[in-house]
Amino acid sequence: MRPIITLITDFGTVDGYVGEMKGVLLAGARDAEIIDITHDIPPQDVERGRLTLARVWRRFPAGTIHVVVVDPGVGSSRNAIAVSSDGHFLVGPDNGVLSPALLSASARAVSLSVSPHASATFHGRDVFAPAAAALARGGALEAIGIEAKDLVIRRTPEPTRRADGAIEGEVIFIDRFGNAVTNLVGVRGGVIEVGTLTIDLRRTYSEVEAGRPLALVGSTGLLEIAVRDGNAAKALGLERGTVVALRPEG
Repeated sequence: MRPIITLITDFGTVDGYVGEMKGVLLAGARDAEIIDITHDIPPQDVERGRLTLARVWRRFPAGTIHVVVVDPGVGSSRNAIAVSSDGHFLVGPDNGVLSPALLSASARAVSLSVSPHASATFHGRDVFAPAAAALARGGALEAIGIEAKDLVIRRTPEPTRRADGAIEGEVIFIDRFGNAVTNLVGVRGGVIEVGTLTIDLRRTYSEVEAGRPLALVGSTGLLEIAVRDGNAAKALGLERGTVVALRPEG
């Protein structure tokens, strides 16, 4: 089976940075299958990179190597790491973007050496791609670095229960459709409260008229606020961190 390498970056596709990384990956692991998850993470948005990785990494076969480069601290003293977790490998900066894999009990991590010839602004090409290629060739994790400690871990905020019985959470990201994904776990019934607005929980978008707001359980299992055939974030003034509350039925 060909080794699989996935890529998540904030590079976009205009400037050729992704192409440079792929060139290094294929030069080091010629038979690798490279899969672009996304290169449209908002620039320097480590939290969005983390949430994107959390959604996809376990969907791939065991042995897949996930390279995540959302790295506002590139060239600084921040660590560069490779991780083995639940049969997968991950490579990227130690800024919390790899947290979904680091939270597993099986996780092991090593610090990667940074060549003095590496660009201080492009570790994706000069540090992370070579490490991923080495893993794709069958190299052991311990062969490409030394044990890493005191790793940066990011976690999604936990909802809290208010005195009135409602469960308070927040918007954790806005997707490209303008849907506001929250940290509230899906339930079968109830309402979502955003400021003075009360929004009914529905099962599908088609259960309300075009232009009307609704809340529903998205494919992640989390509650989302949407506007049918519209953009909920713009229509309702929602953004990351907006406080929302779930009032379940009964």
